[in-house]
Amino acid sequence: MGEVRMDLHLKTQRWRYHRGNREVKKRILDEFCETHGYHRKAAARLLRQFPIADKKPKKPGKKKVYDPSILWEPLKKIWLAADQMCGKRLKEALPIWLPHYQKHHETSLDELSTQLLAMSAATIDRLLKPIKSRYGKGLSGTKPGSLLRKHIPINTNQWDTRQVGFMEADTVAHCGTSLMGDFVWSITMTDIFSGWTEVRATWNKGATGVL
Repeated sequence: MGEVRMDLHLKTQRWRYHRGNREVKKRILDEFCETHGYHRKAAARLLRQFPIADKKPKKPGKKKVYDPSILWEPLKKIWLAADQMCGKRLKEALPIWLPHYQKHHETSLDELSTQLLAMSAATIDRLLKPIKSRYGKGLSGTKPGSLLRKHIPINTNQWDTRQVGFMEADTVAHCGTSLMGDFVWSITMTDIFSGWTEVRATWNKGATGVL
């Protein structure tokens, strides 16, 4: 009898031995000695050992300290409200967003907040992966440059960040879920040297509204 089959047979006989009455134990002991050639006392000691239950193999990696099924819903809502940030940015933004989420939904996330804040950026991306494909990359109001851009001189290598006057600007569309029709855009301009920032709202993105 092979080693694996012997272990399985011994395990089965131990269960029978421990559950049986005196007559059953005597019969099992007789059968075991006859089958395997054990001395009666040695066989009795072997069978009296309590059978060990199978241990489930441990999964590799760090043990989870959170429940994805509970955290997924608040994480998804915050991710959508925060314009679908990547995991690294969302991890840094969670301490700011969580109080507003609790206030808006009139719920307490004391324990969940601790778990959400403990998650790594990679874990956040992994939990959000199923819905990222559903929502796509989101809306974008930025289009490739037109022919007019070829006639406008642009400095690409002469930025002097040691003095004021060099600005960076960006726009954000306040359009809800559609870029169709007229709506408000916010324009943010920041001076690179001083950090001075100006924010304005404009109706649409055309030259008339912006200038």
